Amino acid sequence: MLRYPSDKMRVYVIDNGGQWTHREWRVLKYLDVDAEIVPNTTPVDKLRDADALVLSGGAPSIAYEKHKLGNQGLYLEELNVPILGICVGAQFIAEHFGGKSSAAKYPEYGKTEIFIDDHDEIFSGLPDSFIAWESHNDEIKELGSELIALAHSKNCRFQAIKHKTKPVYGVQFHPEVQHTEHGEEIFRNFLAMAKR
Repeated sequence: MLRYPSDKMRVYVIDNGGQWTHREWRVLKYLDVDAEIVPNTTPVDKLRDADALVLSGGAPSIAYEKHKLGNQGLYLEELNVPILGICVGAQFIAEHFGGKSSAAKYPEYGKTEIFIDDHDEIFSGLPDSFIAWESHNDEIKELGSELIALAHSKNCRFQAIKHKTKPVYGVQFHPEVQHTEHGEEIFRNFLAMAKR
């Protein structure tokens, strides 16, 4: 049930210090969401009114600067709302649930073709492949037992992941930029989960 007189969803964008945070916020505002950017050190109790969270892409390297990713582990454990991790946000999700992320053998920048292995809810209505925008040196290397793979690219085995029982998703690519095909649909599919 939505809690605001405007009937808008409340989504916090967790700022991981990159240029992507404001792009994610802007997409959510375009979709008529009550979106707010907050630091990744925000106490979990201040986020309990959220309908969903976005863990933003950012500058920290998952391999060397995980300490800069703040309280995101608490959000994943204590908030029972849909969560979408983008780029380093996805890498953090993988590590939190027992996987491994580290430097990519082939870092990806610019346009990459994404191949969907499991359409699930986040990719509902999308074609089996599409072009997405990449900007990463690190990537997910292994998934823990609680996660499953949803998509891959030629050089990256885990372009999208989800938790088996929680509404927690991660994408390595950037759905918030115009160069990514179907990015808006991905956000709409994510938000639809929070409306239930």
